[in-house]
Amino acid sequence: MNSFKYVTAASAASARELAGDHGRYLAGGIDLLGEMKEMIAEPEILVNIKTLPGLNKIEARERTWRIGANVTVAQLEQHAGLKATFAGLQQAAAEVGSRQIRNVATVGGNLAQHSRCWYYRHRDIHCLKKGGDTCYARNGENKYHSLFTGNPCISPVVSNLAIALAALDATVNVQRGGKPVAMSVAEFYAKAWDNPTAHHSLEHGDLVLSVEIPVQGRRSAYLQVSEKAAFDWALVSCAAAARVDGRRLSQARIVLGSVGNVPYQVQAANELLEGQNLDDALAGKVASAILEKAQPVAQNGYKLAIAQTLIHRALAQLVT
Repeated sequence: MNSFKYVTAASAASARELAGDHGRYLAGGIDLLGEMKEMIAEPEILVNIKTLPGLNKIEARERTWRIGANVTVAQLEQHAGLKATFAGLQQAAAEVGSRQIRNVATVGGNLAQHSRCWYYRHRDIHCLKKGGDTCYARNGENKYHSLFTGNPCISPVVSNLAIALAALDATVNVQRGGKPVAMSVAEFYAKAWDNPTAHHSLEHGDLVLSVEIPVQGRRSAYLQVSEKAAFDWALVSCAAAARVDGRRLSQARIVLGSVGNVPYQVQAANELLEGQNLDDALAGKVASAILEKAQPVAQNGYKLAIAQTLIHRALAQLVT
């Protein structure tokens, strides 16, 4: 790890000024410090944003819930109001890392974390995501990689929270330059679909401020399958949300994680559920529509069966 300066920001504006062109923000710091140890990231200055006013609050409002970027994942997991209102988000939070990690990892950091692809994380490999000319996973070890991608890189998005928040139609508020910008979760990751070097759509100096979730009277669920029972990345994850009347669904959203370089959903699949009574046949049609354009590589075809099962189970959880 190279030497660096360390400063504490008093406001979002001062954080941006302090970071300049060669700095990075530090909150939980789990992902960033790992990259620094591996010489993947070499910032000249770390700007501590842990004490920025207002970013550590969970606020229930009339039409939305506002969650500050510095709220820890453990706080999401343990918040009774969030669990009652957005069960899928609480379930996603409970699957992040270990208890120790959840105690320090933040909402903003979970959304903005970088690829976990082992080729990207290897200090001696200059892969496509690091500005090289080859995605080594395509013809290498790719059992954990994407089924869907808009560019040659097949590194998947690994944020649990992003998948649940996408299903809940959440908005991410970002400080960009001198003004706040509101992004849907799809917009927050859109750049990663087209650009192999991008992990998300944040530009240098952008600071995640908060997440807002609309109160829409919808049920939600999040499920994932991992190789280990705890403290492991998802092989495939699935979030679902909908208004539920008996078994009739409306305003449905289904989002898959760890299968694409963005949280993956198909609008046509959501529309199949609109106003319909859920049964196994309908769930099967929805799963087929979501997975129709999947392009598995040599070692990750098994993800298709897992995704089909999770879609069925997440939808069933909504009406149970």
